[in-house]
Amino acid sequence: MTPQQIALARHALGLPNKHRQSFRNWFVTSDGCTDFLEWEAMVKDGLARRRGPMEVFGGDYLYHLNRSGADAALKDGESLSREDWP
Repeated sequence: MTPQQIALARHALGLPNKHRQSFRNWFVTSDGCTDFLEWEAMVKDGLARRRGPMEVFGGDYLYHLNRSGADAALKDGESLSREDWP
């Protein structure tokens, strides 16, 4: 993952935070944004999946990391929530 993709993945996971643990797994963006291109690359590389365009988000796209994408975004001492990642 590129540094920009790691930053986006960390944001999707709700990191950093004081608990050093993820608490979500989603990111919304629209076609034409730089973020959109980075997320599309992560989908192509098998690190994330895309839903949309979603009417509830005004036609934007919803992205979720898969386990390998989420693991790649973690820093030392951080973990994924067991509720979201059993």
